[in-house]
Amino acid sequence: MNRSLPLAAGVGLLAALGVYRLVPYLPTALGTAAVYAGAAYFHLAFDVSLLAEAPRFEDRTDRIGYGLGLFGLSVTPLLFGHYAGGDAAVFAFVVAFFGAVAFLTLSEQARRQGDEAA
Repeated sequence: MNRSLPLAAGVGLLAALGVYRLVPYLPTALGTAAVYAGAAYFHLAFDVSLLAEAPRFEDRTDRIGYGLGLFGLSVTPLLFGHYAGGDAAVFAFVVAFFGAVAFLTLSEQARRQGDEAA
């Protein structure tokens, strides 16, 4: 059984809980969760690093993980903008943005790793 997706969901939920404590607005926390779940999925499924060279996905599960992360990337800034206010919101935005960078980097590395294996 592939454990990458459930573990990635757990990472996303942990990120959501942390952000929700800073910015108690559920849509913002869920958007952040989607970004971190996507990043964690590619890190776990492909054993890629944020510091390695940066990834087309043939597998359906990979496309779902990528789509989840892209959804989070697209809605989270809008949700932060809606909530905006205070130092906690700024720190939570930085956390979400770091997750966005991690997701994009890891998903691209995973795609390249998949291309090399084919």
